[in-house]
Amino acid sequence: MFLLQIEWDPIKFIDLGFFKLHFYSLMWITAFILGFQITKRIYKNEGESEESLDSLFIYSVLGIMLGARLGHVIFYQSELITEDFFSIFLPFKFKGGFEFTGFQGLASHGAAIAMIISMYLYNKKVLHKSVLWILDRVVIPVALGAVFVRIGNFINSEIIGKETGSDFGVIFKQLGETAPRHPAQLYEAFCYIFVFLILFYFYWKTKKSEQQGFLFGLFLVLLWSVRFFVEFVKEAQNLERASWALNTGQLLSIPFIIIGLYFMFVYKPKTKLS
Repeated sequence: MFLLQIEWDPIKFIDLGFFKLHFYSLMWITAFILGFQITKRIYKNEGESEESLDSLFIYSVLGIMLGARLGHVIFYQSELITEDFFSIFLPFKFKGGFEFTGFQGLASHGAAIAMIISMYLYNKKVLHKSVLWILDRVVIPVALGAVFVRIGNFINSEIIGKETGSDFGVIFKQLGETAPRHPAQLYEAFCYIFVFLILFYFYWKTKKSEQQGFLFGLFLVLLWSVRFFVEFVKEAQNLERASWALNTGQLLSIPFIIIGLYFMFVYKPKTKLS
């Protein structure tokens, strides 16, 4: 009867004494390491130097992490600006006592915006090609990274789903839950695997990488469509739902999907890639 019901009560961190090593942080680190290896293979295929790859890694880590953090604060936890300002930028909590928290409170919408900005700066300072050239390629490892981020959310018992109303689902014991909920984090992680595989296929097996903006647009359409539909089984975060049934995550996803469709089917580059 309860074969499809899981009681989830994981160990979230390893206490090393001087600080706590959170598994959520390890998921982010894993995402960046795998992303670096995938991008290295792509850069080798494109004949780009290792020096430009090293710079890309720095721009990506700083941009995505800062953007993800600011996105969370702006969209979901704005009270931190006045209540615990320095915790926005540092992996520590100061309110109620000093504590190392690691990577906490990161929003994918903020990360997406910051990725675009950081790639613009990277291209201007280092690559000197076009912003879309680099975006068409970095979205492949980013899609895989999203898988590990959502697994990290599941480990942390955060961004939980709605109650299933049946024996199916996950009981998040550390939240004091007794009813099964949708493992929305795992739904997303599973779907993002296919987003990665589709992008990987289009890059290596087709000539779509030669169409400026196509892979970037495909990434936006696929990833944010997944996010839009999974939101229907998620509990609302901090902000209330709109009166017409769409929540903040869905409202923020729609512009990304529209932009993606534009780059896939409408956008025409002014100049050809060298």
